[in-house]
Amino acid sequence: QVQLVESGGGLVQAGGSLRLSCAASVSVLSIDAINWYRQAPEKERELVATISSGGQTTYEDSVKGRFTISRDNAKNTVFLQMNSLKPEDTAVYYCHGKILRVWGPKNYWGKGTLVTVSS
Repeated sequence: QVQLVESGGGLVQAGGSLRLSCAASVSVLSIDAINWYRQAPEKERELVATISSGGQTTYEDSVKGRFTISRDNAKNTVFLQMNSLKPEDTAVYYCHGKILRVWGPKNYWGKGTLVTVSS
């Protein structure tokens, strides 16, 4: 069983920065993809950023150039550095891990961390 625990959320003014952390109970290299999702009030959960086990990264268009996903393999932790935050970035941010298996993918979710950006 893989456990993912997010931290680092909080209240920040527009234009500020936050760094979210996702601590995994297993080696992050054993997880085929680790994603950051977010869900704003009354909106659907959306994918924000992905890092694959090979280190490839992808971003949702609205965060490109502002957010950076990275990882510390020794600490089994994935980070989301968020700069130039906007009020529309306000959401609960979730860490998600996907492990591909022969019989189908296995998905793991953290409980989320709240990010509030004030204008």
